[in-house]
Amino acid sequence: MPVFIGRDREVRRCYGFDEIALVPGTLTINPEEVDTSLAIGKVKLSIPFIASAMDGVVDAKFAVAMGKLGGLAVLNLDGINSRYEKPRDVLAKIAAAPPSEATRLVQELYREPFKEALIAKRVKEIKAGGVKCAVSCIPQNADRFGPIAEKAGCDVFFVQSTVATVRHKATRYKPFDIAKFCRKLRIPVVVGNVVTYDVTLELMEAGVSGVLVGVGPGAACTTRGVLGLGVPQVTATVDCAAARDTFYKRTGRYVPIMTDGGMSTGGDICKAIACGSDGVMVGSAFARAKEAPGLGFHWGMATPHSNLPRGTRIHVGITGTLEEILYGPSRTDDGSHNLVTALKTCMGSVGASTIREMQMTEIIIAPSIRTEGKIFQKAQNIGMAKS
Repeated sequence: MPVFIGRDREVRRCYGFDEIALVPGTLTINPEEVDTSLAIGKVKLSIPFIASAMDGVVDAKFAVAMGKLGGLAVLNLDGINSRYEKPRDVLAKIAAAPPSEATRLVQELYREPFKEALIAKRVKEIKAGGVKCAVSCIPQNADRFGPIAEKAGCDVFFVQSTVATVRHKATRYKPFDIAKFCRKLRIPVVVGNVVTYDVTLELMEAGVSGVLVGVGPGAACTTRGVLGLGVPQVTATVDCAAARDTFYKRTGRYVPIMTDGGMSTGGDICKAIACGSDGVMVGSAFARAKEAPGLGFHWGMATPHSNLPRGTRIHVGITGTLEEILYGPSRTDDGSHNLVTALKTCMGSVGASTIREMQMTEIIIAPSIRTEGKIFQKAQNIGMAKS
């Protein structure tokens, strides 16, 4: 219900993951019998997990490992992998830098020019591993990088910016034409990031094959602090899911939305899907994998911005293999491992046999969900109370 924060200034109350809970169903299902698949155009994944297009999370080797485990990893074409022949050597320098120098060093290293040959090389390295290949870039580079990636064998192309819209006004440069780009490429195009019903609907009408939801919620992102922009992920996901459903009813074409950022545990991921998401894009949880190239560090895609960095390098540590993070066995007590099993167990508990049935789960506002009865965990800084 709308409220007023002052004279004639109406606002809407929005919600994040820590403020809601999911209600168990009247029917339960064997978790091993649920369907967690996600389709992006003609690309089908057995699990709805996508690794964020961050240099500290995804390189070619990580993408192959993620693909073999049923998910999809997105390679950042605006980053280190398309600028340097040996990206892991460069990433090691970033990981070794003291906190006071990290952002400056990232900005310096990202001044190296792009090498188009490396774009094709990275795509071919991923495809050689026998998995689906996905890459990402900002709108300014999409027309240049898209055809190169497609020709090299890329399966899905992501176009990501802090805030994505179909209608972008500019007089100093030619705005990126999303509809034209979608028509030009013969592979699925996923665009983000958005947080509203209207923009999601317009993107789908422009021909995108998927939409990323989230402005500023990522662990390494500082957009909300630097620019003041953002909508809590629960409300953003619900609003964008409503646009997807409207578009589907109108056209018969189902375009998945994927909540991007703000999810650190299996519980957060379950809530995102219950709120209407078809899949999730995760960064920090996968940055903690032994296979991740960031050596226990990762940083936002906007960190290298020369004038207004909107991300910071954060240390997340290395807590296990990618397989352990996705499928267990868990080495942690905070819900950051065994994410696929957590999703399947939740689906079984609410009586959902598919992701779309999971989206019908009853949701309640529950501000005490993380603290109720957790006095000993809080006192010992373990489990759900871990800081």
